Amino acid sequence: MTDAVSYTLEGNLGVIRVNNPPVNALSHGVRSGMAEALTTAAEDTSEAVVILCEGRTFIAGADITEFGKPPKPPFLPDLLAQLDNHPKLTVAAIHGTALGGGFETALSCNYRVALASAKVGLPEVKLGLLPGAGGTQRTPRLAGIATAIDLMTSGNPIPAEAALQKGLIDHVARDNLAEEAIAYAKQLVADQAPKRQASAITLTLNESDRELISKARSNLAKKTRGESAPQRIIDCIEASAELDFDAGLKRERELFMACMEDPQSAALRHMFFAERAAAKIDSIDTSVEPAQVQRVGIIGAGTMGGGIAMCFAQAGIQVTLIDMSDEAVTAGISKIKANYDISVKRGRLSQDQVEAIMSQIKSSTHFEDLADADMVIEAVFENLAVKKEVFARLDTICKADAVLASNTSYQSIDDIAAATSRPESVLGMHFFSPANVMKLLEVVKGDKSSDRVIATAMAVGKRIGKTSVLSGMCYGFIGNRMLRPYAREAALCMMEGASPAQIDAAMEQWGMAMGPLAVGDLAGLDIGYKAREQLTDEQKGDPASYCVADRLVQAGRLGQKSGAGYYRYDPETRQRIADPDVDAIIDSCRQELGIAARAVSDEEIVDRLILALANEGARILEEGIAQRASDIDVVYCYGYGFPRHRGGPMHYVQARGLAWAVKRMTEFQQNLNQDNWSIAPLIANNAERGEAL
Repeated sequence: MTDAVSYTLEGNLGVIRVNNPPVNALSHGVRSGMAEALTTAAEDTSEAVVILCEGRTFIAGADITEFGKPPKPPFLPDLLAQLDNHPKLTVAAIHGTALGGGFETALSCNYRVALASAKVGLPEVKLGLLPGAGGTQRTPRLAGIATAIDLMTSGNPIPAEAALQKGLIDHVARDNLAEEAIAYAKQLVADQAPKRQASAITLTLNESDRELISKARSNLAKKTRGESAPQRIIDCIEASAELDFDAGLKRERELFMACMEDPQSAALRHMFFAERAAAKIDSIDTSVEPAQVQRVGIIGAGTMGGGIAMCFAQAGIQVTLIDMSDEAVTAGISKIKANYDISVKRGRLSQDQVEAIMSQIKSSTHFEDLADADMVIEAVFENLAVKKEVFARLDTICKADAVLASNTSYQSIDDIAAATSRPESVLGMHFFSPANVMKLLEVVKGDKSSDRVIATAMAVGKRIGKTSVLSGMCYGFIGNRMLRPYAREAALCMMEGASPAQIDAAMEQWGMAMGPLAVGDLAGLDIGYKAREQLTDEQKGDPASYCVADRLVQAGRLGQKSGAGYYRYDPETRQRIADPDVDAIIDSCRQELGIAARAVSDEEIVDRLILALANEGARILEEGIAQRASDIDVVYCYGYGFPRHRGGPMHYVQARGLAWAVKRMTEFQQNLNQDNWSIAPLIANNAERGEAL
């Protein structure tokens, strides 16, 4: 057939074997090889055809190396039509993962056998796409409307047993997949089993189905705010019951092409590659081996330290949680247990699983108990003097090859490392709160951090399920440094005439998980207030950017924790409520600073906030703080609620056009504060040259 596909006649069975490592992706070679094998099988003496895959998995999906390139025939829909209409009975034998086009291939067979450990799924929605080779039409015909909605709009794979119960798999193999699948196919032939085709099943929508679809649309509109692909998937599922199979395929193809042409899919595909690129450290030789980390110490049993402890314990790594008093460590352990109790109640974990995780965590008030730790992570107060004191103690206690990490959000890793005799062992590991939930981990390289220590932190991040991004050393690293101009523009839009509710609504409607002022209330306005107390007037910047926040704190309005900040909060529901008292504070600040209120459009709010992010991101690239523009996008999508379907701030500005960005920021220079809108040379120069960031 081809190098990637072979075909053999074994007794009364034709066996197609796919061997396209590492994941048997549906490359042109696989598609053409399978088409040729099916043609051969149609004309030989075989009575059934079995599709098997070599290596660790069944066909895991599309070939990502072909993304963005003109497709070459045979196209997958045509191949699957050939498979669907094959004159011989067909059986797919699934192991590993059958995802996307791989699972659509299996669904086009008459029967499906899966190893018990296998998983199947249609994850296209995560790339802003929909299953485009019949998946939206075959899945509801085989498994029903509800299963089809859940499988395709979540994009999450399901295990073989669940797929069996839902009608997507016909038999679960327990041991040798090839032997069981061949025996199963032979039995089907002996039993003269019918050639079942999903395409031949007719669906109708009853009132319950229509209600289910309507509810799914509504829920998805809230959950995936602004995303197009989930709603188009529902359109396709609806078409599977309202149209015949061929017309349904035509509708699927129309909507698939609409997704392909949608900027959202380009953004999500950008994020797919960006996440993988972030794991690569350009400056470190691939021969550098990360250290083995089996025992971790965490200093600080508060919310952050406890969350970090959960990350490691869940990965099967032993944790010693340290704090200054028995009361503090007891409270920390209690908080961790309370978090896991919620997981048990919601069915996410069993009690046995929780007990196994908790057995990995021990607590102590003695630094000496960290003597054998492979890695120690400090998560104490955001105070440089305190952190330096902690690291000086660790220097005398920890073994020579231990990795010493600070969870600081802002402080200098170099200053912290200078408190030790081994600065090469020190780096930053900036987790995001809640640490047991948020996926982002900023790995911060100090001036003297060794390659081995950095490689270890990146490897550990992957092991505990984090998306890790390397950052150089600067105040606030990548994410929090960019947050300052973003917050500045939100405050200035408010002072110039936009209400807090308008600003937050504009950003949330655009796709941010939460508006900037609501985020301030959630984090606590007193945090920024205390930080500003340590700055000079020059360092604070324009008083208009913090005047209101300071007044709110001085009035006892600290945010959600005090029941009021930029908003009042319902004590039961935490729903935010616009407050006239805040309007009065804003008006008072305007009068003191001589600012006249004007109408500020939602478009201006979005452009100012997003361009402020991207402009600072460009400076970070210029300074070498971030390795690549896509790393910045990963930081913002995984750590700051930036919508993935916008691709991150750098991709978004690039997609809109750097010339547009320069033009818009020039307008802000002329009409607003010129100092705030000094355009980063990287953006200006690349716009002029027509180059990407």
